[in-house]
Amino acid sequence: MGRSRDNRRTPAAEAVVEAVEGGLAELIPDPDRARAWSLLIDGAPQSHVDLDDPAHLSFEYQRRIGHVIDLAAPPGKPVQAVHLGGGALTLARYAAATRPRSTQQVVERDAALVQLVRRELPLDPGARIRVRSADAREGLAKVPDGWADLIVADVFSGARTPAHLTSTEFLDEVRRALRPGGVYTANLADGPPLAHLRAQIATAAARFAELALIADPAVLRGKRFGNAILVASDTPLPLAELTRRAASDPHPARLEHGARLMDFTGGATPVTDTSAVASPAPPPSVFR
Repeated sequence: MGRSRDNRRTPAAEAVVEAVEGGLAELIPDPDRARAWSLLIDGAPQSHVDLDDPAHLSFEYQRRIGHVIDLAAPPGKPVQAVHLGGGALTLARYAAATRPRSTQQVVERDAALVQLVRRELPLDPGARIRVRSADAREGLAKVPDGWADLIVADVFSGARTPAHLTSTEFLDEVRRALRPGGVYTANLADGPPLAHLRAQIATAAARFAELALIADPAVLRGKRFGNAILVASDTPLPLAELTRRAASDPHPARLEHGARLMDFTGGATPVTDTSAVASPAPPPSVFR
């Protein structure tokens, strides 16, 4: 498919609409930023990228992951990062901008989406970002043992996290690829009664010594569907600074950890490959 004009914007602004493996992709120009775009798949917002300012994170869940990236190593220090799920490569671009000379691998199953993003939203030629079109778990299996300082999981298929990325066996692969002291962070989505989110915390607790969860208080109370950011490591996390950053965001979030986070699981048991199911689909009202 070719370009289709977005009549809500100036005559010079055009949306890019193209069929990809995951559905209908739309790149919508941002009316407030000259070279910024939002990526939607089948109408669901996926990413926002500002080509002039890749350190700008528009989506609240991406800002929260951005805080994790900021605190994964001393400021400006290069890291070795793996991104499971690419979208518009927003978080890989962010890490490249804030941590120059970082080496990053992105695993994105949708090869057609990768081609679209590379063509319309080209990467900085100096960014050390390798993009591989593969299933997230299969791509992760090819990462050498202990290679990654940081692993970011932001994988959705039809607005749902695939079942095989929710289990203890998947987290075993994450742990294998992380160096000692490395950080894993994942974008989780759920709504009332939060059964998926509670089970994901229990699953992470079965594999990592240190956990934190960052989310809007209304999501944590089961009042609405939304995103929650899991942070996990085998060494202590920068909880005080993560708490401060989450609370001072334009959309303030709460951080839970320790006994309160374990209480939040409500006795949920860890998910295995044999019991795993995809995360729940968001209600249509989420994208209105």
